[in-house]
Amino acid sequence: MEFFKIRKDIPFMRHALIFNVISFVTFALAVFFLFSRGLHLSVEFTGGTVMEVAYQQAPDVEKLRTTVSGLGFTDVQVQNFGTSRDVMIRLPAQKGVSTAQQSDKVITALKAIDPQVVLKRTEFVGPQVGEELAHDGLKALGMVVLGIMVYLAFRFEWKYAVAAIIANLHDVIIILGFFAFFQWEFSLSVLAAVLAVLGYSVNESVVIFDRIRENFRRYRKMGTTAIIDNAITSTISRTIITHGSTQIMVLSMLLFGGPTLFYFALALTIGILFGIYSSVFVAAAIAMWLGIKREDLIKTSVVKKDEDPNDPNAGATV
Repeated sequence: MEFFKIRKDIPFMRHALIFNVISFVTFALAVFFLFSRGLHLSVEFTGGTVMEVAYQQAPDVEKLRTTVSGLGFTDVQVQNFGTSRDVMIRLPAQKGVSTAQQSDKVITALKAIDPQVVLKRTEFVGPQVGEELAHDGLKALGMVVLGIMVYLAFRFEWKYAVAAIIANLHDVIIILGFFAFFQWEFSLSVLAAVLAVLGYSVNESVVIFDRIRENFRRYRKMGTTAIIDNAITSTISRTIITHGSTQIMVLSMLLFGGPTLFYFALALTIGILFGIYSSVFVAAAIAMWLGIKREDLIKTSVVKKDEDPNDPNAGATV
């Protein structure tokens, strides 16, 4: 399905060096902010108090969030848990304040609004749990990267795998750089968004690489740069349809999902935009600079004795 078809190939690779310099600068700034400012980790990683309260009727979660934040707590997470009448509240750890003191302060404020509210449980999430989550998150990220490399190396060739992984890591680091620069809260949902971006971004690279392989077989006299430009140009309509429809869904979460889904949707939005950019100007350009050629994807057999070795079609298999 295509909304439109571009007749003349756009020379993307002519400007590949300029765009990759921009990518490198952006990547370097993201790394700098990650080391200088660090990520603003949520309660799941840093530790804090987790409360679960129940109401007779479904409460106004936004009103509860405003009430709890007005008690002097920062980075408060208030969301429905299980049913619309059950609410989970996460409070960051405070020096000199115990879990019991925090929960008493919060439940007193909530009872002032609705006396029928019931505190079902209170737990303290220690920082050691946060360290375990961070460790498992990095392990998951590493396994995803390794799996993508193995998949692309088997499906295409090692040069394509290297190019795609560099492009995907470029997307991930830039997302983390945004969160470090603006000090947005980095929670488990954001980590899930980062892992989703890895898979989503590599899909675009695979589509372009597939078209490059098809072009190598179809256009035997066309150079590598022209083949890459043709592959990217011919998939633009598909890219707009796929990423546009995905972004509409993510945008609805960003605008109407509330604070619970805001940073999750924001991370996905950044990842989608940079995923398109990196697939075209980073992955394809790096693959070109690594020296991809027709022989990497199309194997030739030995010329038989009764065939003319000067025949360009002798021994060729497609």
